Amino acid sequence: MTELLSTETVTSFLLVYAALFSIVNPLSGAPVFLSLTRRYPPRVRDALAGRIAVNGFLLLLGSLFVGSHVLEFFGLTLPVVRVAGGLVVTSAGWTLLNQEEDSEAPPPAQTAGGKEPDAFYPLTLPLTVGPGSITVAITLGSQRPQAASGISDLAWIASGAVAGLVAISLTIYVCYRFAGHLDRVLGKTGTNVLLRLSAFILVCIGIQICWTGVSDLLRSLHA
Repeated sequence: MTELLSTETVTSFLLVYAALFSIVNPLSGAPVFLSLTRRYPPRVRDALAGRIAVNGFLLLLGSLFVGSHVLEFFGLTLPVVRVAGGLVVTSAGWTLLNQEEDSEAPPPAQTAGGKEPDAFYPLTLPLTVGPGSITVAITLGSQRPQAASGISDLAWIASGAVAGLVAISLTIYVCYRFAGHLDRVLGKTGTNVLLRLSAFILVCIGIQICWTGVSDLLRSLHA
């Protein structure tokens, strides 16, 4: 029995990490993070990377365990969340895609009065943990594992899921913490090209998320 639970815990870890890694994709998010924080000193960027990782973990943790209940309380459905979130991601990606390379304007995350930038919006939500990630986390959390027959079984499986979220957060931190190395490796031109590609992919992801939600809504109307 213990061996079965251990296997289910590992499976839960791999499922959560693999499902969220492809959506969060911190590797492509690193140049976006660097672009929005380029004018801040390395000390501030390092602290931001840590806060974004923590914020992302808490946001995904809440989505995994209580997300479905929150949607039910407000009478919302996953397709509606996909449509609204897809529009937000598309807007953020479009803004980055059209951002002037040498613009002197402060990055969107900067606040007035010399304060450090806000680590939650837009750096955590929606640029790092967007509606796609939240939807996946809610979907994973709403599925009861077949091997779970009691509270203790659920606790073991939940621990694997939480470990997967911790691994995702650590991956985000490492990618963002060392995003500054992109300038030294790729140079200014190469970094700008990578940023534009990442922004375009972000727009495509937003449209795909929105279209998935619209398709689900249309199918529900047809049914």
